[in-house]
Amino acid sequence: QLQLVESGGGLVQPGGSLRLSCAASGFTLDYYAVGWFRQAPGKEREGVSCISSSDGSTNYKDSVKGRFTIFRDNAKNTVYLQMNSLKPEDTAVYYCAADPWGGSSCRSTYFGSWGQGTQVTVSS
Repeated sequence: QLQLVESGGGLVQPGGSLRLSCAASGFTLDYYAVGWFRQAPGKEREGVSCISSSDGSTNYKDSVKGRFTIFRDNAKNTVYLQMNSLKPEDTAVYYCAADPWGGSSCRSTYFGSWGQGTQVTVSS
């Protein structure tokens, strides 16, 4: 059974950092494209960052470029999202998703397996 579990969310002050983890079980994550998505109250889900399975290419939403970094630890079967210089507008539930399609595009329709989400709140 394919399962993704996110962790690492929480409450952080503006300018702070968090590292989100997406741990996979039931499959080998390095053969899958992985994406981080977020959904704020009253807003549609949006792609934040995605990483391909083939060449490790990455894709970032413009508003997080230079602040967020997506990377893999294949030994731990986990993908991380390092979030620095957090802003209140980053507040949302963050979801990871995976799919064997392999590319780095952050279209949510490309991803078939989803985690339950982890809350990130940026507030003073």
